[in-house]
Amino acid sequence: MESRRAFIERNTGETQIKLDFSVDGEGISDLKTGVPFMSHMLDLFTKHGHFNLTVDATGDIEVDDHHTTEDIGICLGYALKEALGDKKGIKRYGSAFVPMDEALAQVVVDLSNRPHLEFRAELPSQKVGTFDTELVHEFLWKLALEARMNLHVIVHYGQNTHHIIEAIFKALARALDEATTIDSRVKGIPSTKGML
Repeated sequence: MESRRAFIERNTGETQIKLDFSVDGEGISDLKTGVPFMSHMLDLFTKHGHFNLTVDATGDIEVDDHHTTEDIGICLGYALKEALGDKKGIKRYGSAFVPMDEALAQVVVDLSNRPHLEFRAELPSQKVGTFDTELVHEFLWKLALEARMNLHVIVHYGQNTHHIIEAIFKALARALDEATTIDSRVKGIPSTKGML
């Protein structure tokens, strides 16, 4: 099978990012984001999705983590879309429930070429360490937009913000792993339109 991999380089006045993403990986990550909590979440995402991910990001974190987090989401979205190519043979849909102690998150994806984020999650704290938790939504929206996928995130319950966000990222990984899996029963593009 042809390697489903993409390398993205994006340079702006706020961030400089190099990102290498493989759909068919071994759960290996090498992450230099400057945003420790985001590195932690991307490490979990990589491990539980069986992807490979390298990120080398420099951003204006002296201002805050917003631009770096947002732009990593943009680059990862670009990379996912590019790595999947024409999407022939993929399952297209994926869903996962993941518990993390008292929290339960559900993520459902459709690699439909129609970007949408439905985010139904209450995050009890505005910060985890130094990380602004509103950036979780920002990251996921930019990921969905640039990957051109339909992404639904539902947190059923939870009290600890770290646990909730961790459950979201693990569920995202597992849902994307399922959606990107090649299914031998799928002939061509998984759509009655003949394209995605």
